[in-house]
Amino acid sequence: MAGGAVQGQQTTSTGGAHRLPRVPGFAEWPAPGTPKEEGKALRQSVPRSAHATLDLDGDRPDAVSAVEESSRGRIPELTPIRIGRMAATPFAFLRGSAGLMAYDLARTPMTRIRAQICGDAHAANFGLYGDARGGLVIDLNDFDETVHGPWEWDLKRLAASLVLAAREAGADEDTCRKAANDAAGAYRRTMRLLARLPVLDAWNAIADEELVSHTDAHDLLGTLERVSEKARANTSGRFAAKATAPTEDGGRGFVDAPPVLRRVPDVEAAMVAASLEEYVTSLSEDRLPLLARHAVHDVAFRVVGTGSVGTRSYVVLLLDHRGEPLVLQVKEARPSALVPHLVSAGFDEPETDHEGRRVVMGQKRMQVVSDILLGWTSVDGLPFQVRQFRNRKGSVDPAALAADELDDYGRMTGALLARAHAHSADPRLIAGYCGKNEELDEAITAFAVAYADRTEADHAELVAAVRSGRIAAEMGV
Repeated sequence: MAGGAVQGQQTTSTGGAHRLPRVPGFAEWPAPGTPKEEGKALRQSVPRSAHATLDLDGDRPDAVSAVEESSRGRIPELTPIRIGRMAATPFAFLRGSAGLMAYDLARTPMTRIRAQICGDAHAANFGLYGDARGGLVIDLNDFDETVHGPWEWDLKRLAASLVLAAREAGADEDTCRKAANDAAGAYRRTMRLLARLPVLDAWNAIADEELVSHTDAHDLLGTLERVSEKARANTSGRFAAKATAPTEDGGRGFVDAPPVLRRVPDVEAAMVAASLEEYVTSLSEDRLPLLARHAVHDVAFRVVGTGSVGTRSYVVLLLDHRGEPLVLQVKEARPSALVPHLVSAGFDEPETDHEGRRVVMGQKRMQVVSDILLGWTSVDGLPFQVRQFRNRKGSVDPAALAADELDDYGRMTGALLARAHAHSADPRLIAGYCGKNEELDEAITAFAVAYADRTEADHAELVAAVRSGRIAAEMGV
């Protein structure tokens, strides 16, 4: 039987591949249609120039009502801090008003190509963080609003935020427009590049060392190096050294630093600690020995950034056998502010069994490398996400960039956004729609400038409401 078929088995022709049935979860071969051509065909129904449109209807909520509505369900005593942060500048207002912008975006032209979107892809939501081997990665880093939705919404929010950040930095209007235009152009060119690459190469594209060259962001290099230096020192150990003190049993505990950090009652701390049992079940099994070598020592409440102020957020101090700290953040996961507006735009309501899981899975779908301890849990019946706190995180403040850095930053963030979308949407489809010329770039830029103007007016309404006493704000916190 040597050299022949095993007895009892049928042989097949050696003249070609086996003719196998379609396997669920895999592509067809040969593929039906061409995604690139499908994308190009969409230009007939949704011209690229149409994305310049900003048509605000008469039912649009006023800015103050929108802010009040977005504060529902948050901790009431923290709401004035949130309002104060949003009232600081128009860019800060945009950062806290993802729901209001989603209302407006739901009334703009859409291709109906869906991707996993950040939902809050403003220019300050990109940053550095540590990978499992001690390296630094730069990517989108906030996913509280993530959903499966229109890719254009992320790009338009990014472009508008760049105009506002540039205005805050004191740039002239041409520089503001160029930052938005370069972001849209980098998105389009990167999507075209990813469409041409083998799928595995596209999936892992734009490694950190290549990012500056890919986006021609050389003027930004010095700023990125300075941010990287700070990020490397931004660790659990450094935070614990400042925020904790030794305890009688040889461990450490958090020290009150109101209003940002405060101790919580024993019952509340025990409830958060107990939730970690559910959290570990959300992790891959290979992570469990790492956590098993740490003991839970303390829990405190810590106020978080502009858009999340008022949500419940805890820091949990873990110590290993040498007393070295690892700090976890246990942060409330509210429903995405985009969901009602997706529905009003004709999309199906996303199915979500746990808001923390939605955030974590959305983050993993969009990032090339994610925190190895990302997970979710529930505390007192509410959903939470869990992640490492101060995991060598660093960020660029786009409103503090020099004029010659703003367009570089726009190109870098546009490229990162395209790569993130390409994990869930076929880059050939989006690239086919975006095309070779700058028609889409110019339309997105026009939208961004118009929306920045609208946001400045919204911000002025909020400031006036604070000054009149209509709404309470705590400034400078």
